[in-house]
Amino acid sequence: MKVGHSFRRSAPATLRLAGSLALALSLAALCLAQDQAATARLAVVHITGSKKFTSDQIVAATNLRLGAQVGRDDLQRAADDLAKSGRFASVQYRFAASDDGVSAEYQVTDAPSVPVVFDDFPWFTDDELIAALKKSLPLFDGTAPEGGALLDQISDELQGQLTMRGLHGSVTHALTTPPGSDDHVQQFRTEDAALNIASVDFGDALAKTDRGVQSRLSDLVGEKYSRAAVALFEFEQVRPVYYSHGFLNAKFGSISAHVVDSGGIPRVAVTAPVDPGPAFTWRAPKFSGNSAVSTLELDTLVPLHEGDVANGVKMESGWEAIQNAFAERGYLDLVLTPTPHFDDSAKTVAYSVAITEGPQYHMGKLVLTGLSLEGEKRLRAAWKIPAGAVFDRSVYEEFAANGVKEAFSGLPLHYERIGRVLQENHNDATVDVMIDFQ
Repeated sequence: MKVGHSFRRSAPATLRLAGSLALALSLAALCLAQDQAATARLAVVHITGSKKFTSDQIVAATNLRLGAQVGRDDLQRAADDLAKSGRFASVQYRFAASDDGVSAEYQVTDAPSVPVVFDDFPWFTDDELIAALKKSLPLFDGTAPEGGALLDQISDELQGQLTMRGLHGSVTHALTTPPGSDDHVQQFRTEDAALNIASVDFGDALAKTDRGVQSRLSDLVGEKYSRAAVALFEFEQVRPVYYSHGFLNAKFGSISAHVVDSGGIPRVAVTAPVDPGPAFTWRAPKFSGNSAVSTLELDTLVPLHEGDVANGVKMESGWEAIQNAFAERGYLDLVLTPTPHFDDSAKTVAYSVAITEGPQYHMGKLVLTGLSLEGEKRLRAAWKIPAGAVFDRSVYEEFAANGVKEAFSGLPLHYERIGRVLQENHNDATVDVMIDFQ
């Protein structure tokens, strides 16, 4: 975080016979520029550089007030507060002293922000919480920084909303990653104020009738309400059901909740809507870029045939089988890019699968550490890929899973932890296998 300042005078202050007020302002402005402890009237505050917030919004967050007496410490404190908020990657300021008072200009650059998620606030809608936060926090826009004082300010405001409803519980925040995503969100949740789940409604017949989904609902119903827990259940239990039935474009809507009376006890009714969209059937994929594995073999690795339901679970297992087929031939850096082509009118899907094979790796060195001489002798004898041979990752995985135990059979050895690493050497396309026994 870069925070700095500079100052300039708009013109040399000249004593004029313009009355005591003008004379006092000139002297105060000069003193401010030269004396750390001096103060002068704040005439103008302007912010530049932000693409997310207006100058007025940022000024409101500085607690600087036009017309107030300010010193250099006040101007620096405002810059520090902006920097500490987490909203800005850098903050610089300068001021100009004149007969009218002090004009301060702050130059900022925006810091990255992430979406905000309210995990367990069933007493409010998201819109209600966002409106309350925007009203009280000038630098809240529905997103939050990854760190900084603004996060605690949001937590305090949310806790105030709980208090106004007569609820007790502290609010915490954490940077998390939703299931199935690589993107971060800033999650706010309550402590000691949450309620248990009474019901979960997915709004679609398949989820309501699928035995697998219904049998696992006990993982949620009766447990403490958490939007993150519902989202994880949806990703792990509900999504695969829809994909296995060919609903490849199923949309999982925003999870909402409200408090209900359940036998005289307040609980939470959850709505997690699913829009299945059309169910697609399978058309044979078209592969490109492959030479080490024939197209005929690749076709057999995807367990679907022309006209089958486009089972997304089987499809994923097919892509994984293709990755493994190349890895068995030494192609460890394979890039597989399946691109779907949907025909909504015919309700079919065909994939074009681009393959970038990369180099073929051969066996380098087997590096063993932490072993006795006898243990190392046994492991080297059990290792099945000679130096210089094409590296087969399936042999390596089998050795790690079972071969090590079999090699040590009959020896009084015990290891709390076994670390293993494949070290790829790109210069000569070899792989060193490193196994550390602790």
